[in-house]
Amino acid sequence: MRETLATTSSSSSSSSTETNVIPPAEAAWVTTYERLSPRWKSFVLPSQSAIPIVISRVNQVDAARLDVEMSAMLKEQLVKVFSVMKPGLLFQYEAELDAFLEFLIWRFSIWVDKPTPGNALMNLRYRDEHAMTTRGEIRTGLEGPGLTIAQKIWYCVATVGGQYIWTRLQSFFAFRRGADSNQRSAGHRAWFIIQRIEGFYKAASFTNLLIFLYSGRYRNLIERALGARLVYGSPHMNRAVSFEYMNRQLVWNEFSEMLLLLLPILNSSSMKNLFRPFSKDKSSGSEGDDTLCPICKASPTIPYVALPCHHRYCYYCLSTRCAATTTFRCSKCSEPVVAMQHGSIVN
Repeated sequence: MRETLATTSSSSSSSSTETNVIPPAEAAWVTTYERLSPRWKSFVLPSQSAIPIVISRVNQVDAARLDVEMSAMLKEQLVKVFSVMKPGLLFQYEAELDAFLEFLIWRFSIWVDKPTPGNALMNLRYRDEHAMTTRGEIRTGLEGPGLTIAQKIWYCVATVGGQYIWTRLQSFFAFRRGADSNQRSAGHRAWFIIQRIEGFYKAASFTNLLIFLYSGRYRNLIERALGARLVYGSPHMNRAVSFEYMNRQLVWNEFSEMLLLLLPILNSSSMKNLFRPFSKDKSSGSEGDDTLCPICKASPTIPYVALPCHHRYCYYCLSTRCAATTTFRCSKCSEPVVAMQHGSIVN
């Protein structure tokens, strides 16, 4: 009996000591961390996986400008091909020509997952922003799939088809609003609706421009509606700008402006008289045929003489020279011409 009581007391004392043992605080922290770590990662990872990237706004605007210039260059070359045809033929189909060129650029760039010429020069490509999800390790923030087939088709419909339809609607209601009152009123109402739609579109485009300048995403409404964002094609490619073409264009522009300024002076008789003493043929003025006009070298149809030297000229040749400069000198004797008179009788 005593042994049983001793055993019972010893077991109760050992159980009480086991229940009174408290695990270390460090082990509790480890257990709690292991239990809550998966939940914490599930909440924190999506917000940290999307690396914020900043695409240069200047690059995006320059890319759009380069695409416009490329389309203009293709149009200029195509117009030269039809230059020998009937004048004004391409003017009637200018909208179709622009749509065809835009379709060609879209077909050989966006449709085949390649950047447009302007985007390629600026190291940009389109990315489907709607499909950007958490996908493992993200190194640069520029990864992501390209546009889907539906996005490519809608891009073509909006840019090529939308621009063509809008141009044709404007030309139709601008020039064919009807002759009678009923058709005229219907045409005015349709034209008023078109102008209102255009006004709303411009206001939305202006709002999108302000948002683009602030955030640097989506240059136009079409890109924003489709979720087509421009990102860098290569993260390690620097923007290389060559100013050789620009310098050449500036030099030729300045040279052409200088020629346009100097040609009227070089063609005037005063400059000819200035360089006449340095000419090899010094006796041409005295030994020339007096019956020919010194300017056009033809027989004067309406002969007029210059006073006071009485050399014969064509009326139009002499009058234009006298009207062009007040100090016109005779092309034969270099004497200032003060007046002109009919040359039927030469004194």
